[in-house]
Amino acid sequence: MRKKVIAGNWKMNMLPNEAISMITELTPMVKDTENEVILCVPYTDLFYALLTAQDTNIKIGAQNMHFEEKGAYTGEVSGKMLKSIGVEYVIIGHSERRQYFAETDETVNKKIKAAFANELKPIVCVGESLEQKEAGKTAEVITNQTKLALEGLTNEQVQNTIIAYEPIWAIGTGKTATSEDANNSIICIRNKIAEIYGNEVAQNVIIQYGGSVKSSNAKELFETSDIDGGLIGGASLKAEEFAKIVNYNK
Repeated sequence: MRKKVIAGNWKMNMLPNEAISMITELTPMVKDTENEVILCVPYTDLFYALLTAQDTNIKIGAQNMHFEEKGAYTGEVSGKMLKSIGVEYVIIGHSERRQYFAETDETVNKKIKAAFANELKPIVCVGESLEQKEAGKTAEVITNQTKLALEGLTNEQVQNTIIAYEPIWAIGTGKTATSEDANNSIICIRNKIAEIYGNEVAQNVIIQYGGSVKSSNAKELFETSDIDGGLIGGASLKAEEFAKIVNYNK
């Protein structure tokens, strides 16, 4: 049975002192959960977050990385750099990266390969826009994004990739896909993985839902057949609210 993975994406929020306070407050609230807990924090918080989360069950991730190991890429951070300070996870291809920073399916694929080359675990985001949803293209868009993201990976690498289905129209809008719709979209993604890599691989891939997840709807979402936890935005900035999401099954 797949485990539930609950990851917080802080986006461009939290100064180092705030990160330390938040993780310190969160730690006792989630210490007994059977679910995996990850916080993906801004670069300037990484070192402080890693130190504060030491000897806890909270894992720390980054929100982006470059696909090259080093070079003349001003302002970028490589997978090797992230690994060197103890980062375990990295978000790749978030819709905000695609929308504002020209991220493409090709760069997403390169970054995933670079993550594995540096023993980082990628959390890969896929999702449709409102326009695509209304045109009935949800399944087509998300399965194509998934296929292109995973291209050239081994079966083992695919099994160790976390996919986050995040409908763009639901991110930060307060709108949430119904648990049935979200689950059906994730089944589409899983079926596409099965088609390419086989059913055993597909059944082992963690696929999260993200998009206005909060403590009031987490249980309904996470208890469906194929949703394996969530990538949580705004609700991950408050320790008590995030802990309720992590502990949805208690």
